[in-house]
Amino acid sequence: MVRVMVVDDHPMWRDGVARDLTEAGYVVVAAVGEGRQAVRVAEAVLPDVVVLDLHLPDMPGFEVAARLAQVRPAPRVLVLSASAEQEDVLKAVKAGASGYLVKSAGREEFLDAVRRTADGDAVFTPGLAGLVLGEYRRLATQPEPAEPAEGPRLTERETEVLRLVAKGLSYRQIAERLVLSHRTVQNHVQNTLGKLQLHNRVELVRYAIERGLDAD
Repeated sequence: MVRVMVVDDHPMWRDGVARDLTEAGYVVVAAVGEGRQAVRVAEAVLPDVVVLDLHLPDMPGFEVAARLAQVRPAPRVLVLSASAEQEDVLKAVKAGASGYLVKSAGREEFLDAVRRTADGDAVFTPGLAGLVLGEYRRLATQPEPAEPAEGPRLTERETEVLRLVAKGLSYRQIAERLVLSHRTVQNHVQNTLGKLQLHNRVELVRYAIERGLDAD
């Protein structure tokens, strides 16, 4: 059972999201309205997924996402915000959010996004994924400090999976493309994260793009 925490300062919206999640079979372990409270509660209840609004009364949602990334084990963060501004999306992703959905999304789209986030996918409202990938491609053209010549060695299969992750495919799509199980794809990604000392799929995508693995 996927354990979810909801963080939103509007009680009616927060309660409605929690109710939809419960009716869909998720376990809502907490529903809170402030950022600092969210971090404290997350450390205690250890949710798998945090559904996070960006505009909270005591601290920005970006900072909450960054602090949640320090919780062990770290929950996956799905931002659910009224804003679709480029700056907000990029700041959320750079803070550690796994995905970004605008509040105009329908109930089924939202529930599917939570499921995919729990599975390890990076989930974005249509149109926003391209924005994030475009930003990483821009950053990849900037000079980076020289790296040691001998880097981590990935297996051929890990490199193949990484290349498809960089192209924006979900884990399920990668599994179908390579005729693997969903769990096997997740294991390859986790092994790659460990070897590269990265923390989440967003960092992995940037790594791959910087090395040109998203090219055909």
